[in-house]
Amino acid sequence: MDIKWIVNIILLVLIHIGLFRIFVKARRQGWEAIVPGYNLWVWLKILEKPWWWLILLAIPGVNVIMFLILVFLTMRNFEVEKPVEIVVGILFSPIYLVYLGVNEKFRWMGDGYWKQYKRTTATEWSEAIVFAVVAATIIRTFFFEAFVIPTPSMEKSLLVGDYLFVSKISYGSKIPAIPLTVPFTHHTLPFTDHTPSYSRWFELPYMRLPAIGKIENNDVVVFNFPEGDTVIAQFQNSSYYGIVLNRMQELAYQQQRDPEKERDALMSEARQTIDQQFDLLVRPVDKKDNYVKRCIGIPGDEIMIKDRQVFINGKAATNPENLQYSYVPYGKSEIPKKELNRLDITAPNIIDDGRGTMMLNETNLGGLRKLNYVDSVVINSAPAGEYSYEVFPHIPALRWNRDNYGPLVVPKKGVSVKVDVINLRKYERIIRDYEHNTLSVNGDQVIINGIPATSYTFAQDYYFMMGDNRHNSLDSRFWGFVPEDHVVGKAVFIWMSRGENLKFPGIRFERVFSFVKSDGVSKSYFLWIMIPLVLLIWGWNNRRRFIK
Repeated sequence: MDIKWIVNIILLVLIHIGLFRIFVKARRQGWEAIVPGYNLWVWLKILEKPWWWLILLAIPGVNVIMFLILVFLTMRNFEVEKPVEIVVGILFSPIYLVYLGVNEKFRWMGDGYWKQYKRTTATEWSEAIVFAVVAATIIRTFFFEAFVIPTPSMEKSLLVGDYLFVSKISYGSKIPAIPLTVPFTHHTLPFTDHTPSYSRWFELPYMRLPAIGKIENNDVVVFNFPEGDTVIAQFQNSSYYGIVLNRMQELAYQQQRDPEKERDALMSEARQTIDQQFDLLVRPVDKKDNYVKRCIGIPGDEIMIKDRQVFINGKAATNPENLQYSYVPYGKSEIPKKELNRLDITAPNIIDDGRGTMMLNETNLGGLRKLNYVDSVVINSAPAGEYSYEVFPHIPALRWNRDNYGPLVVPKKGVSVKVDVINLRKYERIIRDYEHNTLSVNGDQVIINGIPATSYTFAQDYYFMMGDNRHNSLDSRFWGFVPEDHVVGKAVFIWMSRGENLKFPGIRFERVFSFVKSDGVSKSYFLWIMIPLVLLIWGWNNRRRFIK
């Protein structure tokens, strides 16, 4: 048996022993402490708390906070008042409950004992803070969560510094698989580089509440980065598997070895060098980094890219309004920075024969070509048939690259596909990592869960995601499919937007309170309407003061 299960069982036994003794002191029957569910109802009753707290105790994540609240209230009814003792009791609650129950010096005061004392300001603030934490945790876990855009992969649709509200009910809220988490953190404790903010001593299976909709083509989706299960502590913003792949290519070049024929050996050597050189972090699904991309393909869709144009099931997909590619501008003089700012272009200046690249949408491109400083602007496009080793599924025979890709069918739950040593790279992460099967290859035979296999049936749906900044986006073209259990929610609302090189206070007011749509972002006039309206209402309510 896994050690964490042994520890969990010991903790549960300690809690029940403690409650057994505490119930007896509170003049209840000891046996009530060992009946699951009923013991919580009795505990609330002797603490004089409402029955509906049982609902909070049933919500994963929230129930941990509520349990600690009950422990605190229990200590209070035993006249435990010293701050140090309270902190120790909460941190080591299973043991401390036993201590309270068996130590005769602690008498149960209960029956309204604490009602005779005047509520202090500190008490009221503490209760307000606890209530706010519980309420915010419920909202954040099951309804809406705030995210900030950290990278330019979705520019100019979503900008670095946009603060999003992400709807979790749109695609069904996930039940937290890791309930033992510090509130309001994701995977790392504040003020630390890589100290986990969660414990894996107790994990729940994947479960999702009913959804009000489903993912559709062109939805802007937030999801857990599929390759984020392993992270290099020193380079947490980079893909571990991408770094290993690059290292493999370096080894092949340095040692003059064939990266395709010796792929497995080279990958193993690359992993060893990376693992020895850096510190690795292993994260569960819920604690992987959050990414935001546009859903290009839903389960069952056939994805193909021809000369940068995406095709879905043979038909050209509707391109996002602010779709961007990288271009190289050529000219004989430097472009003034004010001209680049006017055109909303962030890029290095160019001199003589062209320097650097610029990420441009159609509007930026048209404005740039009109400048006298520019002779020509050439797109950075990968030609058809040119293989890029970085592109998923990393099969040289396919000759795919970022601008010419596919056809590739997005896996759908219940659908079976042929698997062999040739096409296994398309599905090996799905079979082994996302759907938790054992996978090996013996000669020309694929072996799944110890049984030779020629086909595989998908256990969940998958999605194909791409950024609108097509030449500066780490997306499904490079790491493959997004499993359904990695989906977090739908980006729906920008409540704040801040950027660099802006006048004080650095806020993009035109984006505040704007909605994220499938074809772009709505123009925001909400703020400019609300400010005068609020001032008008305030002035009306205070008109007598001004008259006097």
